[in-house]
Amino acid sequence: MSKNLLITGITGFIGRHVARELLNKKIGITAIIRPSTDPKRIEEFKENVDFVKIDLNEINDLKSYLKENTFDIILHIGAVRGLKKISNNEYFNVNVNATEQLIINALANNSKFIYCSSVGVFGTIPSELPAKNSTKYQSDNYYHYTKIRSESLIQKYVLRGLNAAIIRPSITYGIGDYGFPYKLIKLVNKNLLFLPNEDVLIHLTSINLLIQAFCRLIEIKYHPGVTYNIADKNPVNLKELVNFINYELKNKKLKKVKTLNKKFFNLFIKLSEIIKNDNLKMRFQLISQSWYYDVSKSFIKLSLKSVETISEFKIIINWYKSLR
Repeated sequence: MSKNLLITGITGFIGRHVARELLNKKIGITAIIRPSTDPKRIEEFKENVDFVKIDLNEINDLKSYLKENTFDIILHIGAVRGLKKISNNEYFNVNVNATEQLIINALANNSKFIYCSSVGVFGTIPSELPAKNSTKYQSDNYYHYTKIRSESLIQKYVLRGLNAAIIRPSITYGIGDYGFPYKLIKLVNKNLLFLPNEDVLIHLTSINLLIQAFCRLIEIKYHPGVTYNIADKNPVNLKELVNFINYELKNKKLKKVKTLNKKFFNLFIKLSEIIKNDNLKMRFQLISQSWYYDVSKSFIKLSLKSVETISEFKIIINWYKSLR
């Protein structure tokens, strides 16, 4: 399979894994990276990927490059993720303005435009469960706000003929990721995790499942503007996952999960709002409130292979153990 594909975000967790699979499929890749990128972060790709050094915050530089170059497919994964301490102007430039420039190029050249959004468009905790495409958007932090704005831009350009598809992954896990799942394992290992005294369902995404979704959209013809929520086949009970992690780490069952009354978590969330610490607020929300999504359409339409979180999680537990 030979295609001319532009990817952003190749140095990130998701982009790196997707790029590896694209190279396995013999797809020709050009990647936009920051000029300041550490060469070690792209070492594995240097023989097979053409790198273009442009900071997505530098919109004029991006415009100039795109004016002179065309691609069959633009796979836009790169973004300022999480709640990093940068200006809102840079956040908006990278996550929204740069997205629009890539959209304009795709529209002008009749390219496929595949965009990595986030289930965060529904807010950290969705207003209904399971969240589905019709669920109300919630811009409860600036990252989620920029994803909502970018999705709106895409749909506007779809009306003008843009051949776009949107993928919304939930929190993703896999080897090499140091986000929420890694921190969860670390807290269980150190016996520092407290959970609410009621069941919480969470819905994670295996990186291998997400790779499937991106590759299918590259291969198939889809209806422009289509949006897919991506997560493992079913949500998982957080206490069950914690018990599994503990057993895999320590070869023994957890006698009792440490719990606090739900009202204490609600208090911590309120205090986080008062001190305007969105990172802290999100951490308390993710372990004390349920968040899961309707992914049935994604599995059917994209012919995704079923992934169950607990069995798949063993891979990253073993990776965590290898780091100690």
